[in-house]
Amino acid sequence: MPGPLTLLTLAARSLWNRKVAVLLSGLAVALSVGLYASVDKLRKGAAAGFESTLHGADLIVGARTGPINLLMYAIFRIGDATQNVSWDSYQRIAAQPGVAWTIPLALGDSYRGYRVVGTTPTYFEHYQYGAGRSLAFADGAPFEGVFDAVLGAEVARALGHRVGDKISLTHGIGQSDFGDHADRPFTVVGVLAPTGTPVDRSVHVSLAGVEAIHVGWESGAPSRAARAMAVEDVLARDLTPTSITAFIVGMSNRANALHLGRAVNTFRGEALMAINPALTLRQMRDVVGLAENTLAAITLFVVGVGLVTILIVLLTSLNARRREMAVLRAIGLGGGGIFALLVLEAVLVGVIGAAVGLGLTQAGLALLEPVLEGQYGLVLEGLGLGWRDVAVVGTVGALAGLLALLPAWQAWRGAVADGLSVRA
Repeated sequence: MPGPLTLLTLAARSLWNRKVAVLLSGLAVALSVGLYASVDKLRKGAAAGFESTLHGADLIVGARTGPINLLMYAIFRIGDATQNVSWDSYQRIAAQPGVAWTIPLALGDSYRGYRVVGTTPTYFEHYQYGAGRSLAFADGAPFEGVFDAVLGAEVARALGHRVGDKISLTHGIGQSDFGDHADRPFTVVGVLAPTGTPVDRSVHVSLAGVEAIHVGWESGAPSRAARAMAVEDVLARDLTPTSITAFIVGMSNRANALHLGRAVNTFRGEALMAINPALTLRQMRDVVGLAENTLAAITLFVVGVGLVTILIVLLTSLNARRREMAVLRAIGLGGGGIFALLVLEAVLVGVIGAAVGLGLTQAGLALLEPVLEGQYGLVLEGLGLGWRDVAVVGTVGALAGLLALLPAWQAWRGAVADGLSVRA
């Protein structure tokens, strides 16, 4: 039996001689593995991105709605609140024993398609992501004035903004100029370092700033008097908010979070809801878990179909390769060598096809990731090549070799019986 290198050379040349059929079967494997890897990486990347968005928060409080809806609009900036939380209720809950800090959030405006978040300096002090990392500034500092703004990393990068630039917010969500607050511009005073979370795609202003741009908008649209109002007159008003969208709560003792959550859910002042963000995230994963498992099963079935194409190509080509097998026997390649040759061919097609499929997956996700982040606020993590990908390539190659055992055995038997006398 020839050495491994000789056998590998024979297998490569044999595949090249049948390049059309081999290319088609390899393409089937590449596409099926690419589909499986894409689904797997999107699923795991989205899960990792979701789980790293918020850390250290014990409760999220908002108007009574579904827990997942509250989590999505308050943290991931997806969707809208059904109602607001009155400022009085927020203050009463924030003053409860055991509450260490709160981060109020006022949502509803945008800047060139990016969400505007009205908040307080506690946002920059207590908001954590990943494994407990705090927000950091790439340039500038937190807002202090009413018309100061802090940009997320993605906003600053995509729009080319720097500290000192002037920006005009838009009333509502969208990129339309309808309801523009151009008469009361903000000055960029800080740019946050990248976090890989929705923070990167947010424009942060003070709660007073949110109130200031809406002075005169009580009817839902600006009055002529509001348009003509000088900024100094706006600043002279009481800019304490009457309501906020939601707020994040951190407890001095996490054991008290359950008690406070129960108190919020039975709050008599207004219909409020308190959720545990980690628990709600797990519930959301459970909701989509069935769909994920079904999709994973389908992609595995597709990979199986791709591998079967290798078996079909080997079986259908056996009769045409009878003379080749006989010649290999005549020049000294034993039955075991022929058997190993066909198995090696299948392994090569499987490994190369799987590697190409993973390469296509990485290229596709590299193009898709900015779209998911920009349009849907979904941050994908762990998309690079890893040991799991090596395992996928190895597994596909091993399964291809396993499927090739039958045609390899048939080729060995045929070569022994035919000798050099082959009839069509």
